[in-house]
Amino acid sequence: MIKLPLNDIIFKIKEKTNLSEEDINKKIDEKLAQLSGLISRQGAAHIVANECGVKLFEATTGKLQIKNILSGMRNVETVGKIQKIFEVREFNTGARSGKVGSIIIGDETGTIRIVLWNDQADKLKEFKENDILKIVGGYVRENQARKEIHVNDRSKLILNPEGEKIDKVKEFSTERKQITNLAENDQNIEILGTIVQAFEPRFFEVCPECGKRAMQHHDGFICDQHNNVTPVYSYVMNAVIDDGSLPDGTIRSVFFKSQADRLLNKTPEQMLKYRDSPGDFEQAKQELLGKIVKLVGRVSKNAMFDRLEFTAQLVFPDPNPEEEIKRLKQEQGL
Repeated sequence: MIKLPLNDIIFKIKEKTNLSEEDINKKIDEKLAQLSGLISRQGAAHIVANECGVKLFEATTGKLQIKNILSGMRNVETVGKIQKIFEVREFNTGARSGKVGSIIIGDETGTIRIVLWNDQADKLKEFKENDILKIVGGYVRENQARKEIHVNDRSKLILNPEGEKIDKVKEFSTERKQITNLAENDQNIEILGTIVQAFEPRFFEVCPECGKRAMQHHDGFICDQHNNVTPVYSYVMNAVIDDGSLPDGTIRSVFFKSQADRLLNKTPEQMLKYRDSPGDFEQAKQELLGKIVKLVGRVSKNAMFDRLEFTAQLVFPDPNPEEEIKRLKQEQGL
């Protein structure tokens, strides 16, 4: 199912109408009140867009600009300039093994991660930054509220295709905030702080094909998309970050699989060992406490506990102290 994030819906309504963001949110609130308990905020935004005559989904045939790529799309075609190349990693979950690598590409409208599986990952050694890459037949998944294009053996990659040109890539930008100033729905926010508490990772079953949660059903597991599956395990961990801002500069931060790997400097295989021996996490926890980290992510409201939480989408476990001191002085006008 194609998914459009709430912020993107609001942006499209604002772009196609004369309404301000405040007016749009007011209309969404009115629709929520009208249909209390029957609809989500995202669903209410869809209705408001329809009432305003705003078409949220454009035709998906042909080449798409990155800004128009949506979670759930299949057979996606897009072109971008390679911004960053990550190393290829081998994995073996017992039920499944292979290789995976990734790159970041960008065009005039934004940037997106491309995930390459198995034989496609071998092609990374042919790539270099600023090459133009055309992807045909990719499928789009959401990872920690960020869209990714995945390519497998049915996808096609064309390096430096004739006639394709990208003048200037729209750079990914972040905003540094103190924890005490964070607000619900903040996106692309950067925080710098110290880990003052860490909690054991929690493990859960996912579909080996699409990575979505696999639910237990009778004697097996079911994926909404792939029916009966033999699941593999993913994981999430939490930590409390403190940046010293007043009145209470702490926030619980959530680290899903790849970000937890990076925070702890562990491979997925090493992380999975904590599932069988959770007591072994104590040493890793002690190494984390007091560690200064830089995180980029988004802020959401945990309704159950009535608190804000920070979902890390990029983790920098060893920020450069000199750069951070210099930046702090610039922000303070020193």
